[in-house]
This record gives sequence, structure tokens and C-alpha cells, in this order.
Amino acid sequence: MKAMILAAGRGERMRPLTDTCPKPLLKIGGEPLIGWHLRRLKQAGITEIVINHAWLGEQIEHSLGSGSQYGVNIQYSPEPSGGLETAGGIATALPLLGTQPFLVINGDVLTDVDFRHAAQQAQTLSADGTLAHLWLVDNPEHNPNGDFSLFSDGLIRPDTDNGEALTFSGVGVYHPDLFQHTAANQRAKLAPILRQAMSSGQIRGEKHAGLWLDVGTVERLQEAETMVEQLAL
Repeated sequence: MKAMILAAGRGERMRPLTDTCPKPLLKIGGEPLIGWHLRRLKQAGITEIVINHAWLGEQIEHSLGSGSQYGVNIQYSPEPSGGLETAGGIATALPLLGTQPFLVINGDVLTDVDFRHAAQQAQTLSADGTLAHLWLVDNPEHNPNGDFSLFSDGLIRPDTDNGEALTFSGVGVYHPDLFQHTAANQRAKLAPILRQAMSSGQIRGEKHAGLWLDVGTVERLQEAETMVEQLAL
């Protein structure tokens, strides 16, 4: 299975740190944030990685190179200034990701989601016809109402009035068919595509009760410093 790390965001809430350094390269525990993903992917046996980038993307390529320092092979999917949003970025990278289900990870989260389990879910997607498997987490203070509802049958639905309202972790396994109507090289958000597929019962998932932090602000970057030792490497 291949994995894609989303690294094209501007990181507005992290300014001024991100004025001169792309957010995925900000360091936590002496390691770039994106480096923790690469190490854990390698540990899970996932070594073919695609990284998209836009803001200061040349720094990401210069820092990570081919990925050999992490024991992985990195291919890059450059995007124009401002990026293509999540779905647009994934659709543009599909030629690099192939025709089988793949893992996608937000570059600005710190988490111990089991990537080996993600590989198992990828196999299941191909077998049962669903289009995505998402990891959801308890709602953080900055998103108290959650994003979607997880039901006991494992399906995720778009409204949060029923089921257990949870927050999308930014980690998911996707079948390429989910993006068959999303044009490459054009901006497109992921949430509307997911909600449409959820309405058809094609998105399932699970709750992750382990380590997770959206490292989206300077304050949470500092919080991540105190949490990173919990990552099992």
C-alpha cells in the first residue's frame, strides 16, 4: 500500500513560524513533524510515499529528498501557489498513488494511529465496495460539535445529530474511485465528497482512542513537545 502525506497548507495560524518554514518541517522533539509520520510508516512496512506541497515546497523536497534517510521512497506532487485543497491535491496525485486503496495522512497531526491496521483496511476496501475508512477522535476544544457521526455498524454518516459525534482525525484509507469525479489540478475540498459518499453508506470508520493532536497553532506545537515521547518507535 502507498501513503500520501498532505503538506501543501500555508499554516496561517502558525505564523510567523510558517513565514519562512513550511509547517510540516517545524520540529517536535528534534524531528520535523512530517518525519514522525515517515518513521511510523516505515515501521509499518509502508515505504512508498507521496507528498504534495505548495507553500515553500522546495524546502520540503530539499529536507526530505528521496526519503532514504527514513528508509522510504518519496515522490512529490507539486501544487500551484495556494494549493489545491485536500481532494484536489489527492486527485492530482492519483497517477503517483496507483489504482489500489491508499492511506492519506494530514501532515499537521501528531498521532499513533496504527498504520499496519490501515494496510489491513485497504485490503477490505477492495473487497467490500466501500470507498473510505476514516479514523475519528473525541472532539477537541477547537471543534466541540464534531464533524461526522459514527454508528455501531461502523458506518459514518454526515450529520452529527445521531450516532456518536466525533472529529475526523485527518487519517483515512481511500479507494481511488472516491475521486473519480474530481478533476486534477483544480481546487476541491474533501468534506463534500465524503458527505455525499456517506449518504450512500459508502464510508466507514472507527474511533481512535490513542494519541492525537491537531498541531495547528503555536500553542499546540508546544503541547506536541510534551506528547511526542508517547509515540512508540
